[in-house]
Amino acid sequence: MSKLHFIIILLFFPVFVLANEIDECGNNNEARALVKLIKSDNQQKRISIRCNSLLTEAAEAKAKKMSELGLVVHNLEGGPNSRLRNLGYKLPYYYGYDFNSNQVEAIAGGYSDAEEVWDAFKRSELHRTHLLGDLDFYKEQDEIGVAFIKKWESPHVEYWVVYLTKGYEKNQTKLAEFTEIPNKSLFIIQHDKLK
Repeated sequence: MSKLHFIIILLFFPVFVLANEIDECGNNNEARALVKLIKSDNQQKRISIRCNSLLTEAAEAKAKKMSELGLVVHNLEGGPNSRLRNLGYKLPYYYGYDFNSNQVEAIAGGYSDAEEVWDAFKRSELHRTHLLGDLDFYKEQDEIGVAFIKKWESPHVEYWVVYLTKGYEKNQTKLAEFTEIPNKSLFIIQHDKLK
């Protein structure tokens, strides 16, 4: 290999690595745009958020299922926490195990682009608290995966799923003492397009 080829490879290697990381964040450009809005919001309390391809795959599967059924609900084929556990994602032991346990998922329907859905999430106190890390419990969550599905023949047309949770560590203990563990299983963001 010539010296010039080696230099070209070194120049493009960081771009390739960065492109792969960004692709792990979302299933398409709109989903990745939402990730960027979440990560770069000036009210974001987390120091860093990593992309996780398993979370993105889980988000895409959930968004597709919601679009097929025409529903925007957390408890499709089990609750959000159990959905991730069933896919092999290791949640901390202190995350809920009940059917309605949700410390990881934000969903929305009927928003056509990332800016519109991000505005809706921020207007919802429970979603804003989760996605911006306003509570110590949420602040330690550091891995994200997002999906956006558009299906014209489905009632809401657009379906969004965000998984933002604590990444697995060998010693999966709480970083802070929480007075309570929040659960937002019954709170859903829907646009009023159906009226």
